[in-house]
Amino acid sequence: MDKGYAEYALLMKALSDETRVKIFDLLSEGELCACKILEEFNITQPTLSYHMKILCESGLVISRRDGVWMKYSIAKSRVDLLVNWFRDIGVKVTEYSQ
Repeated sequence: MDKGYAEYALLMKALSDETRVKIFDLLSEGELCACKILEEFNITQPTLSYHMKILCESGLVISRRDGVWMKYSIAKSRVDLLVNWFRDIGVKVTEYSQ
């Protein structure tokens, strides 16, 4: 009975770092260029690239090239997947605890 646990683990692992959580929160306001994201942190560009790679590989963030710039946005379908999974768990916990 595989419920996609590996997929959920990948998504949660991507959000298991404080920097990536902040990046994800910044992207919740809309698409951002890597340079704008970098302005919010005291990290190097290679470090940002590392974090963005993890977020993109999880599918939570989508990247696109716009000329020389990389722009990033949240993949709503992947967020919905996690939200629905947590909602289902919440329903089960509520039912169990009554």
